[in-house]
Amino acid sequence: MEEFKVVDRRRIQMDAEGEREERLEQAQSVTSQAQADEQAGRGAFANCAMPQVCFPTFILSLSSSALVHLGEVPDPETGKRTENIVVAKHTIDILAMLEEKTRGNLNAEEAKLLKDMLFELRMKYVQKVS
Repeated sequence: MEEFKVVDRRRIQMDAEGEREERLEQAQSVTSQAQADEQAGRGAFANCAMPQVCFPTFILSLSSSALVHLGEVPDPETGKRTENIVVAKHTIDILAMLEEKTRGNLNAEEAKLLKDMLFELRMKYVQKVS
């Protein structure tokens, strides 16, 4: 893995030079620990199988979140079904915004997936609030 160095170029005014040095040492310590963890395979996502990053995966992820908030599927963390209609509506609105903003820029499969997911989520939402 290629190493990189982060250089903070912001101008920092400190009351005492010692305080500035202490902060720099703390930042270097945290950076060193993160690099050691990453090299040892203990990074933040070391135990997670992350899905491929693509538009359909993103849409499915948001849709899954909406289904959890609609109480249609159990929460993966708790295993319980709970409803949060406000958050579900917000997630559906995000998908609608994505549909509007990406119109004409998606391939046929991506556009169909987004349209179908929005239809299903909207229908479930209407059932819940009726």
